[in-house]
Order: sequence, then C-alpha cells, then structure tokens
Amino acid sequence: MKVNIKRIEPKAKITVQESAGLAIVTLFRPHLKNALSSKMWQELTEIGEHICDNPKNKVLVLRGSGNQFTAGSDIKEFHQMTVEEAEQAFVYMEKAISTFEKLPIPTVGVINGPAMGAGLELALSCDIRIGSEQAKMGIPVGRLGIKLNNKFVKRLVDLIGPSRTKDLVYTGRIFDAKEAYQLGMLNYLVEEKQLDRFAIEKARTIAEQSPASLLAVKQSVANCINSIEELWKTDTNFVDLRDFPEGIAAFVEKRKPDFKRRTN
Repeated sequence: MKVNIKRIEPKAKITVQESAGLAIVTLFRPHLKNALSSKMWQELTEIGEHICDNPKNKVLVLRGSGNQFTAGSDIKEFHQMTVEEAEQAFVYMEKAISTFEKLPIPTVGVINGPAMGAGLELALSCDIRIGSEQAKMGIPVGRLGIKLNNKFVKRLVDLIGPSRTKDLVYTGRIFDAKEAYQLGMLNYLVEEKQLDRFAIEKARTIAEQSPASLLAVKQSVANCINSIEELWKTDTNFVDLRDFPEGIAAFVEKRKPDFKRRTN
C-alpha cells in the first residue's frame, strides 16, 4: 500500500492510500471538525488532478477522519482575510470540488457525522454517498453573508429540488441521516460501526465493473443534468461586500449577526 501524506499544518493533513484499485482520500483536521483551510483546498485540488496518474486507481473513496466528514471551509480563517482574499479562497474551494466532480473514475463519499457548507458540496461532488446514522447535511450560510453561486445551487437542486434548496438556506436547517437518505442525498445508510467496511466493499464492487461502462454512464449522466460551464460564465461572486464581514465577525464573536435591511 502506498501512502502519500500532504502536510499543511501540524494537526492537519490529507492522506491518500492506494491499494487494490482504490484510492482512499482522508481529510484530517480533527480539532476543527476537519474544516479545510484555503491551503488544504488547494492541496485537495492537486490530489484530484493527479489521482489518475496511477492507472491502477479505479475508484476514489473520499472520507473524513473520526466521526466527522468535514465542516466545510475554515470560517475563522475568513476573519483574518480581506474580502478579496476570502473571495479567492472560495475560488480555490470551488476548484477542488469541481476537480473531484469531474474525475473520470467513480467517486464514493463516506459521510460519518456532519457534512456542512462547502463540506456538503464536496460530498455532493461524489457519484455515490454512503452515510452512517451520525450523518448530518446542511448549508447554513445565511448567517455568514456567503452567496451560493449557480454551480453550488445546481448540485442541490438536481438532488432535492428548488424549494428544499431555498429552505436549506432560508432557515439554516440541517437534515439528519434519515432525512438525507430519504431525499437522495445519501445513497446508502448503514450503522456507524459498519460504515468503513461497507464503503470499501461497495467501492470494490464498483472497481470490478467495466471501466468503459463506468466512464460512459458517468459522462452520459453529466451530459443529461449539467450545464455547469454555461452557468459558470454568468455566475456571481461568493462574498457579499456588506453582509460577509458582519457574518464572519459574528461567528467568531459568537453572537447574532446584525444584518441591515437591503433595498437592492
């Protein structure tokens, strides 16, 4: 088994284990619920861009360490950035998510615990998602002044529809594992103690199928549901110039944000 370790900070790393046709990518930043820094998103992009350099890799499995998937981006890091730097951080994040979404091999997300915000979008970039009863999925950005661009929204709308997508942002609600499974955000729901074994077995089953068949159906499905490139050309920014600084400050200061009423 080959293990590559990407070290970003003493308590943060992304590991890649390659064995028996599987590439297992694990997010590790337990002290921050596996939240990803801007540098980690860039590392994740690099991993995605090179995962197929090994011709033996037939399926990618994406997971978080411990009882977390990922809380998404590191919100406290945003508090130390200018608005322009934060906007660039979101670009890095979207590039990583899109890189995994466009991989020419099947991808399996293993969701144990929360998959929040950008973590939810990263989970949705996977072809199949397997969750435990501890899984929670949501995108509570309404208190942060973060604007979901067309790419983000389309991933949700394709799965749960327009009304539920708006509900997630309007109310900040979080789907528990059963709700996520019923809505199709999770393909399989298994007991936590069986999660890793079940995911590996499912990935091995996929790896036994014809690579040509797998690639063809992945491309055909993408052609049926996606107009991502056209959406990207007319997209908006991620960061609101007025609400974002207040939302991030309120998060760090552990208070309610004081958003002003908008007239345009």
